Formats: sequence, structure tokens, C-alpha cells
Amino acid sequence: MPGEQSIFFIIAAVSGVLFLVTLTLVIRLELRLKQLFRGGKAKNLEGLLADFAKALDEFDRWSKTAHNRLDKFDGELARSARHVGIVRFNPFEDAGGDQSAAIAILDDRRNGIVLSSIYSRGASRIYAKPIMKGNSQYNLSGEEREAISKATKRES
Repeated sequence: MPGEQSIFFIIAAVSGVLFLVTLTLVIRLELRLKQLFRGGKAKNLEGLLADFAKALDEFDRWSKTAHNRLDKFDGELARSARHVGIVRFNPFEDAGGDQSAAIAILDDRRNGIVLSSIYSRGASRIYAKPIMKGNSQYNLSGEEREAISKATKRES
């Protein structure tokens, strides 16, 4: 029967094309898997995923350690003297120029010191006053308050 032969031929041709398409897809998949596993110790997808999970756990431990260190450094940095304000002034009319100065050195909590240097022709004096939360238990001069204000304005 000639009609059966042509149907058989068509089925064989379609089967052959499907076989070639399937073979091409399998080869491409095999190449992609080889590329995926290249450079790794794992020989299969399960091993590769296990390696990734192990690496992720190690990164998580490292990240927590780094986070703890950053928190510690943030606390130390807040207590370090980072804010400075300087005011030069002339306390006496007989001395020329602004030879005297008030310097405030504060941390993030506005704790620290204010140093004042008073210059006159006959003598120079230096005073130090502790500062807690921007104030002192000792009387502050206007220049000392201005130095504290300059130091605290730099906080951002």
C-alpha cells in the first residue's frame, strides 16, 4: 500500500526531527551543567547547593561578627573627641590683637572640656573646665559658651 508507506515516512521524518531537537536540547543542557559545576568541588546539583549553603552560613557568621564590631566602634566613636570649636578674643584693651582663645573639645554627647587661654602683656593664664552635656559646673565666659556652641553646630 503506497499510502501507508508515505504515512510511515512522514511519521519517521517527524520522529527523526523530534529526536534531533531533543538531542540538541540534552546536549545544551549538559553543556550548561558542566559550566555550572566548573571550578567547584561538587559533582552534582545537590553537592553544589550544599556548598552554597555552607558558604552562606560562613558569610552569615562573618556578617554577625562584623556587625558586632561596627556596633562597638560606633559606641567608641560617640565617646571620642570629634567636635572642636575655637574662639579668639581680646579680653583687655591694652593688649593688641586677639591673642586669647577658648577651645571646646567635645564628643557626640557634648561631653569634654573647654580650655581658655588669657593673654596679657604681664602674664598668660590657662584654664580648663569639664563639660557635661554642653554645660559645666563652673561659670563659663561668653567666649567659652561660644566655643561650645561652635563645636556642637558641627554635629550632623
